[in-house]
Amino acid sequence: MPATADPNASTCMLDIEVFNTELQEEEIAKKLKGKYLRLISAESPAKLYCCYAVIAVLIVAVIVLSVALSLSGTKEHSANKSPESGYGTCPRGWIGYGSKCFYYSEDMRNWTFSHASCKEQEALLALFDSMEELDFLNRHKGDFDHWIGLHRESPQHLWMWTNNTEYNNLVPIRGEGPYAYLSNNGISSGRGYPLQKTMVLKPA
Repeated sequence: MPATADPNASTCMLDIEVFNTELQEEEIAKKLKGKYLRLISAESPAKLYCCYAVIAVLIVAVIVLSVALSLSGTKEHSANKSPESGYGTCPRGWIGYGSKCFYYSEDMRNWTFSHASCKEQEALLALFDSMEELDFLNRHKGDFDHWIGLHRESPQHLWMWTNNTEYNNLVPIRGEGPYAYLSNNGISSGRGYPLQKTMVLKPA
């Protein structure tokens, strides 16, 4: 007698096949996942270390460059530092030379009024201690004559600065007047009439 087919058998068989297929897919997925994980885990640390190394090198390069630039800027500044750059901070409109600040006034005044005006600003009519300073003053004076801080009581007296120090006769002073001014011909003297502009010195 032929065996009757159990309708559940094929279904069961189908379920088993599906189960087997699912198992196979799951195993394949696990294998692939394992393979990818091995690939990722094998390559990731190497890539990460490589990235870290590149970042570290770049950071070090940036630090070294900034330090080098700041040092070269400092060296260049100190190498190029001339007396004209001034050591102190001069007020606006004044020109620095060494530890002094100079101002070239546009006002036409006599020597006495110029001297008094300078004192009000806690400054002096310009004085110089060296040929370099005198050259600096000449370079910046323009076409006008400017009073400086030299005066004397008479042609028989010594030239004195307005800070009460004696003039060292660094350059000769032309003329017989009691007040000195810087002209295109060097240092000249006059009677103090309001023909010259004022050259002012302010210690920095």
